[in-house]
Amino acid sequence: MSSPPEFGLLVIGDEILSGKRTDKHFSKIVELLAARGLELAWAQYLGDDRARLTAALERVLALPRAVVFCCGGIGATPDDHTRQAAAAALGRALVPNEEAQALVRAHAERMARERGVPFDPAHPDNLQRLQMGVLPAGARLIPNPYNGIAGFTCDGPNGAVVHFVPGFPVMAWPMIEWVLDSSCNHWFGAQAQREHSVVLYGAMEAALTPLMERIEAEHPGVRVFSLPSVDHPVHGRHIELGVKGPAALVPAAWRQLHDALRGRGEKMGPEQVRDR
Repeated sequence: MSSPPEFGLLVIGDEILSGKRTDKHFSKIVELLAARGLELAWAQYLGDDRARLTAALERVLALPRAVVFCCGGIGATPDDHTRQAAAAALGRALVPNEEAQALVRAHAERMARERGVPFDPAHPDNLQRLQMGVLPAGARLIPNPYNGIAGFTCDGPNGAVVHFVPGFPVMAWPMIEWVLDSSCNHWFGAQAQREHSVVLYGAMEAALTPLMERIEAEHPGVRVFSLPSVDHPVHGRHIELGVKGPAALVPAAWRQLHDALRGRGEKMGPEQVRDR
């Protein structure tokens, strides 16, 4: 089994940046990856600007061994630019995908039946909907269990794979789960992570920094973190100090950190272990 790739997330939409809607994708993707022993390496928010989207996708598609989920902007209204930006970033044409358009047409037929009206494939609304099946050449489809209108996947030149799904969580999340379970399952568990931390009362980060640096130097692959708080409702002013990294490497680093803190006479509170 090869080592896992870098997992990334792009969330698209002016409504997120303006605060009109609150992003829910970030926390959910972290949850979906963690449940499979994987972790998110980065996330980026972008508005509905085609030039900026194209530049961002050019950078992402050029990455080596990355798996990126891009949520939003794949519809057929004037403020949806993700399909066009993906094609431009890849230097490919946007072309009608017969399977994708058949799925769009089937959805339109279902909507007509539900309304009790005849389906007219030549109606301007239905012709416009077919634009959701116009995709970058070579794109592969991602099934959408909610309404059948597919997302799509594009491969970059250096090993990156970008999966494009709608912005609606009710559609995007099961589609992302399908991608993970169908094409990323050979990496499951490979990034199992652990955090082990302790609450410190009255400690100073500056005084702890040399110890933190020593732990990281002596335990490659493990990172030390310090999270100060000034108004915690239970612990008041304190520092949460701990180590995090691959589950197999954390225990030794934690023992060294804990012993050093005890030797310094630090006032220690509750410990916490988080497995991801």
